[in-house]
Amino acid sequence: MASEQLPSTMKAFVLEQFGQPYQLREVPLPEIEHQDDILIRVEAGSYCHTDAVVAAGTMHPPSLPHIGCHEYAGTVVALPQGKSSIYGLIVGTQVAVSGRGYHVCEKCQECRNPSGPVPDEPGFSVYCPWTHGGLGVHGPGGFREYAVVDSKQVLPIPGSMTAVEVAPLMCAGLTIFAALKKCNLKPGQRVGFIGCGGGLGHLGLQFATKMGLKAVGVDSSPGALQFARDLGTGAYIVNAAETKAEDVRQQLGQEDKAEHISEMGLDAVLILTDSQQSFTYGVDLLRNGGLAIVVSFPPEGFQVSAADLVFRRIRLEGTLIGSNKAMKEMLEFCVEHGVKARVKTYSFLRLNQLVEAYHSGVSGKLVVDFQKND
Repeated sequence: MASEQLPSTMKAFVLEQFGQPYQLREVPLPEIEHQDDILIRVEAGSYCHTDAVVAAGTMHPPSLPHIGCHEYAGTVVALPQGKSSIYGLIVGTQVAVSGRGYHVCEKCQECRNPSGPVPDEPGFSVYCPWTHGGLGVHGPGGFREYAVVDSKQVLPIPGSMTAVEVAPLMCAGLTIFAALKKCNLKPGQRVGFIGCGGGLGHLGLQFATKMGLKAVGVDSSPGALQFARDLGTGAYIVNAAETKAEDVRQQLGQEDKAEHISEMGLDAVLILTDSQQSFTYGVDLLRNGGLAIVVSFPPEGFQVSAADLVFRRIRLEGTLIGSNKAMKEMLEFCVEHGVKARVKTYSFLRLNQLVEAYHSGVSGKLVVDFQKND
């Protein structure tokens, strides 16, 4: 194994009980056991909504103890024994780690024929039913000093970006970018983000406007609405607590010189929040024939109006995180257009304070910066 001098143990934040704070523990350094694996020194780990539901034990509860974080970044410090490079990665390469499948089977229908607007290369699919699951969700993730990751699911970080900037893009950014691609919209068309003041939403507003789309952001809390406005994207921001969806449709219809209410509204809407009220509001914003992309996954699901599907021809589709191709395209897009997550950083030892801030409703993305000392 080609590597730098490595310790035998490391610090990790471990979830030992669902619904309880992470515990700082000294644990053995993980070993490379698979030909596609690499060992990285973690430099930044971003906290995501999925981390919150995993920690609460409400979504595919992992075995405990568990190390969370499925969007992170770091530097390669070791490769499989006998290899000096793997998929173009060498010791010292700074990489972004996405919340995608770990050790997919490479042989199933999904892997042989990946689908989506920007599909994976044959042999890898985020929808593989035989995957070992996502690191940080089913297996150990990035809230530790070193992590073993699948070299097939990482990409080198562009030289102009930092680990702290890239980490929030590895789930939130990649998911919303892929969702926008799935909408297949042309410049000038309208797209809405239900939950625009959150991690995915504020990135979606930036991506959409830089793609030439007319973005509409919807939220209800004053802080989230102000956060969305402060991005300066020029998106139309709607307070759902004060404005009816029908009124928004009519106002936009007047701007578009639409002649009938059926022609007024958004071409697509992305549902980023968990409440039925938000889902209904988003669907009500669509013009007839519009597309609703469901990104969130509340345990109780959503109730769908048959009348919307039958008489208004509303289309409904779900989406998961994007492919490696989409990740590369997204990173290049971010560099070209200056798209960045708005982040607040915490030192590694302050992870539980970060989690408290998340649950208090702090806007933007909250990121552990392993280089930060405070």
